[in-house]
Amino acid sequence: MPMKQTRAFPHAMLREIYEQPEALAATIERYAPEGALRAEAFPNIAEILRGRQRLVIAASGSSRHAGLAGEIMLEDYAGLAVDVEYASEYCYRSTHTLHDPGVLVISQSGETADTLAALREARGRGLATIAITNNADSTMAREADSSLPTVAGKEKAIPATKSFTTQLTVLYLLTLYLARLSGRMTAQAVSAHLQRLKTLPEQLEVALPRWEEQISGIADDLHASKGFLYLGRAIHYAIAREGALKLKESAYMQAEGYPVGELKHGPNALVSPEAPLVVLATRDAEDPDSVLRYEKTLQLMRDMKAQGATIFSVVNEGDAEAAALSRYSVAVPAADEFLLPLLEVVPLQLFAYFTAIRNGVNVDAPRNLVKAVVRE
Repeated sequence: MPMKQTRAFPHAMLREIYEQPEALAATIERYAPEGALRAEAFPNIAEILRGRQRLVIAASGSSRHAGLAGEIMLEDYAGLAVDVEYASEYCYRSTHTLHDPGVLVISQSGETADTLAALREARGRGLATIAITNNADSTMAREADSSLPTVAGKEKAIPATKSFTTQLTVLYLLTLYLARLSGRMTAQAVSAHLQRLKTLPEQLEVALPRWEEQISGIADDLHASKGFLYLGRAIHYAIAREGALKLKESAYMQAEGYPVGELKHGPNALVSPEAPLVVLATRDAEDPDSVLRYEKTLQLMRDMKAQGATIFSVVNEGDAEAAALSRYSVAVPAADEFLLPLLEVVPLQLFAYFTAIRNGVNVDAPRNLVKAVVRE
């Protein structure tokens, strides 16, 4: 079990970044104590999704990015067809977009107005609902047919950090539960995935001080950049979106997240030495599809380096090739394809934090933002 933090942190955001190993471990323990999924931790899920092959995820902000990652997990492992909606748009979509889906809402507070409206609209349509929140006593948790709380503890800084990674964790655990329930994954396979998941909190705890030192220096060099493009493929695209959002809300800098393969379809016009690329160039060496995506990402990095781009990459430990194509790089431990997001997002959180500090932003309370948007 990761140790509780005793260090004095200058900001809540940095403290909460460092609290992630403990938050992940507590969330894993709630759903999979002793290395096995606990059916009681997934109340009514079997009934909610019985006979349903479709799921709508409705969420906003960082929670929607968790949903985008969850879409990939649930489709690939559990065999569900998943549609991720902006919570603010769900109520206005045709009632015939998906036939009798389950509806999963994701919200850190459990009180977000748009997401609560989406939940109530789904219930009004007679659909079965699930809520992932960081407050088991919230309105969404009470009103949904099934509540799957994260165990992040109170998050004071407005930019979501530990609430986001615990949402990813619950989505991963839900995916394993559904994959087992549907017979798409054996008990042995689920157990192997859980064992790998349980190693992540310690890996994060060990890596955080190193990442902090590295990224503080990178932020010194890049904090005055004109803008950033964050790039990732497949599940890593969701993390590119999240990294860009963190920079926007924390440091007031223009940043956008794109799939790697879309860069040359327009956004490349924005790339210059003063407008860096942040590239997620990790891979699961045991997954041929992941390796193929990585190789395509490397080719783009070669092209961008030849074009004169400034590249800041997140790579796997020991990957000298991707690091050599980058002006700056940070390495994360090896992990399964669907667990890598839990590792690679943390350096991006740190980059947003240190860039904000260099730019004189009150990172815990950025302008024009509140922790929970409770009015539409």
